[in-house]
Amino acid sequence: MCQHSPTCPAADAPDHDAAQVIALHPDQGWSLLCNGVVTFDDYGEILPDGKTVAPPCRLALSGSGAR
Repeated sequence: MCQHSPTCPAADAPDHDAAQVIALHPDQGWSLLCNGVVTFDDYGEILPDGKTVAPPCRLALSGSGAR
């Protein structure tokens, strides 16, 4: 698996996004991390076991609320 020193966080670790990028595809909007997690530009993720992590709510990111 990870050949980095120190070792990258595992895919099931709370800080799994801190793993190093091993494949970057900004033209397609995704990156593959050393721990097997695929991250997307909208902050969604696919974990190595196939589970998905939805991106955060856009309202929370923009700082604006409903009026």
